[in-house]
Amino acid sequence: MTGVGVHSGLPVSLTLGPASIDAGFIFVRRTPGGYEREVQATAKSVISTEFATVLGDCEGPLVSTAEHVLAALRGMGIDNATIDVDGPEVPIMDGSAAPFVAAIDRAGILTQSAPRRFIQVLKRVQVSLGDALGELRPHASGFRAEVEIDFANPVIGRQEFTLDLTPESFRRDICRARTFGCMNDVARLWSAGFALGASFENSVVFDEERLLNTEGLRYADECARHKVLDVVGDLALAGLPLLGAYRSQRGGHKLNHAVLTALMADRSAWRVVESEPARRPRGHAEIARGMVGGMVAPAYGPDVS
Repeated sequence: MTGVGVHSGLPVSLTLGPASIDAGFIFVRRTPGGYEREVQATAKSVISTEFATVLGDCEGPLVSTAEHVLAALRGMGIDNATIDVDGPEVPIMDGSAAPFVAAIDRAGILTQSAPRRFIQVLKRVQVSLGDALGELRPHASGFRAEVEIDFANPVIGRQEFTLDLTPESFRRDICRARTFGCMNDVARLWSAGFALGASFENSVVFDEERLLNTEGLRYADECARHKVLDVVGDLALAGLPLLGAYRSQRGGHKLNHAVLTALMADRSAWRVVESEPARRPRGHAEIARGMVGGMVAPAYGPDVS
């Protein structure tokens, strides 16, 4: 896939590929000279959450705006993948996760012969940052996201959306929701070196009176839905799918990361559990360490990405 970075404005190519059992999500940064750096997509690799989720290591930032492609992988039920990029950002594409879901559909998904592992939330963990509040709590089954936003901009205002995450619900309800922001933030962000690649083709833009995109919204509550998309991507940095419920009020990347970090720091608040191995589709052959062969079938504000 090719596009531009929403903040850098630079062209970038991205390739999604397979990974071995329990590898998780691995970003690989390639340069024209052949130099490669890798970073595991976990909470420990987050070095900034100012305008997007930035991953890196002791050498510095490796890739920015990781949340949308991570949301697509986690939302589609994928556990292990490599994400190769040849620039400093994941391409913003149309501002949503839909292009990444389409790419996953084209490539197909392999079923691996090992139990799926999950992080099960055992007790409530809560974090407040100013007027933002986030928490993870136990949940009967699967992962639920409950997100409420409340913007001073009257066109956005207060919205909320709840998602019980499955590949079907992610595809239907969340993946097409685009990044959004307000025109009155543009000059400040540009002067700080951000949003240089933002446009009406990859962002939903409001002024104080109306939506500025001529094609309109994809959902009436697209802003709240995009915040849920960000939650799915940011919490993918747990390293394993979460079994629990996440609630946020007036949140963003910083809050999502703070809650996840608080959960992981309290070893009594979670445990790793396994499911039964997935049934392999007929005709697949096992390769190497349990791999199965064959295919089955913000841009404008600190609180958005």
